[in-house]
Amino acid sequence: MRIRIVDAFTDRPFAGNPAGVLLLDAFPDDDRLQRVALEVNHSETAFAHRLPAGAEADWALRWFTPATEVAMCGHATLATAHVLHTTGAHEGPVRFATRSGVLTATPREDGTITLDFPTAALTPVQTPAGVAEALGAEPRTVLDTGPNIGDLLVEVADEKTVRGLAPDLTALAAHSERGVIATARAEDPARGYDYVSRCFFPNVGIDEDPVTGSAHTALAPFWSERLGRPDLTGLQASSRSGRVRTELRGGRTLLSGHAVTVIDGELLV
Repeated sequence: MRIRIVDAFTDRPFAGNPAGVLLLDAFPDDDRLQRVALEVNHSETAFAHRLPAGAEADWALRWFTPATEVAMCGHATLATAHVLHTTGAHEGPVRFATRSGVLTATPREDGTITLDFPTAALTPVQTPAGVAEALGAEPRTVLDTGPNIGDLLVEVADEKTVRGLAPDLTALAAHSERGVIATARAEDPARGYDYVSRCFFPNVGIDEDPVTGSAHTALAPFWSERLGRPDLTGLQASSRSGRVRTELRGGRTLLSGHAVTVIDGELLV
């Protein structure tokens, strides 16, 4: 198996969110896929194989964290599309058959790739008991992000609060299927972003995800409603950091960003 490590949602190496990408002839058994993902040990490893002509999509795509398979992953989809286009394995828009339906990735002239994902269905909820203590900040607003995402979206007071979070991950794990997205309005939009976020996913083996495309399918409608614009830029303020351009189109959210291949090698076992 040839394996590549791609930094997604960044235009420079050693930033953004790294993902393993393996292009296969067919999917091996699930245990094999999970063991490879654990060995790669990034937040997600993507496995893809070409589908026959006439299928509903061009490639089948699955995503695994070191601990489990997930229903949706933005950065590993971006990384896979980047590998397909830079290696010549696929030209033009590519359709992926996934557990979240058919997802499309389209290369742009500026070097970015735009993902077409379903918009998360946001439902306001009462702040669960213990969330403020586990997160280490008082929520202003709490929303459920629906089954595809499986997170709590928590708005906190300001950007400084988001950047300073040091949550109790064991306690946080009790409050959602995947984890918690913490967010706030940008302190200074002149810096090139409209809102900030950080993502903590202890239930799928990820303490903090560096840059999370799927989370932005929830952040986009949340902030577009508050800021009054469909086109926004989010900064995920992890230690690696990365930016996601979002465009809200009703039931679909477009996520755009760059990607960089940093390792290209071979899995020997």
